[in-house]
Amino acid sequence: MTTGPDTPTPWTEFRDGLTTVFPAIAAAVPFALLIGALAVDKGLSALESGLMSALVFAGASQFVALDSWSAPAPWLALGLTALVVNLRHGLMSLSLVRHLGLFPRWLRPLALLLMVDESWAFAEARAARHPLTPAFYAGLTVVFYLSWVAATLAGAALGSLLRDPKALGLDFTFIAIFIVLILGFRARPGFAAIVPASAGTAALVDALYPGPWSIMAGALAGVLLAMLRPVPGAREAS
Repeated sequence: MTTGPDTPTPWTEFRDGLTTVFPAIAAAVPFALLIGALAVDKGLSALESGLMSALVFAGASQFVALDSWSAPAPWLALGLTALVVNLRHGLMSLSLVRHLGLFPRWLRPLALLLMVDESWAFAEARAARHPLTPAFYAGLTVVFYLSWVAATLAGAALGSLLRDPKALGLDFTFIAIFIVLILGFRARPGFAAIVPASAGTAALVDALYPGPWSIMAGALAGVLLAMLRPVPGAREAS
């Protein structure tokens, strides 16, 4: 097989993945800084703060865990809370694994381990246009992961300077990036119905029972509506 100047190489695929995810990294780094500062404020060392980000790598569950942190730490409650917050990753993994055909089998679990909301959304968008390659996915995830851990360590070192995200204008950055991610799926069938149903369910559950369950409730509502929605052309084909 011959290659030409326009043939993608692993490096160009990696570069494209990094370019795609860079705005999300820019939005996530301030929150990783904040997590590091909050962790130190809760009594963790800088090393423990960095290990938390390295092992968990999930901003929402880390925030929830730190918000519930006390001495001694309620390990069971913290673990269950983190599990509830991240249950949506199971649904996301089922979606993403369909596109990992070019990945060696041994690499697929690592790919799912490094998956976060942003990399999942960008990988899905890429797979809708081109085959998802390991190099492109590495560009989406590896630098994101390393920057998250490094920013957490920096936040732990800076400490009290970063404890109020509103004072620094950081409270809206994550909201903004998720709005952009959602709008990236606006051309998908059922978008106009699924997104309001998911958001409405999450808001209702949070109003009735505040806590992390609203995240999973919204995700399940969207999945169920997508499953029940009639597929265009299905009736004619049958």
